[in-house]
Amino acid sequence: MTINYVGVLVAAIAAWIVGAIWYTLLGRQWMAALGKTAEEIKGAGGKVPVGPMVTSFVAELLMAALLAGLIAHFGAVTIRTGAIVGALCWLAFVATTITVNNAYPGRKLMLTVIDSGHWLAVLLVEGAVIGSFG
Repeated sequence: MTINYVGVLVAAIAAWIVGAIWYTLLGRQWMAALGKTAEEIKGAGGKVPVGPMVTSFVAELLMAALLAGLIAHFGAVTIRTGAIVGALCWLAFVATTITVNNAYPGRKLMLTVIDSGHWLAVLLVEGAVIGSFG
């Protein structure tokens, strides 16, 4: 089993861009579901929170690397296989975890929908990109 590390890097970059677009489009709804204002999210300095953005990219890079290994274990490394493995990982690990983590503190269902939808898009894109690199 060989992993295409360029594909992994491209997948992580694509996933990060997907997240930027996702939360740009759904930012207001996400903040409302979270119960916070833009000022609270940005903090006292009024700056965009760079730390969480870096953390997101590192997490997406790690996800892409592991996903590449999983995809290779499923046989042919294709866009279809990549998307299927990404969707299965999302369903089994991400959607379940976010749902449980949001259920205990009584967070709004919309927060779970927005956040888990983001990670579904991330894993589908990562899987498809990794698959496209064969």
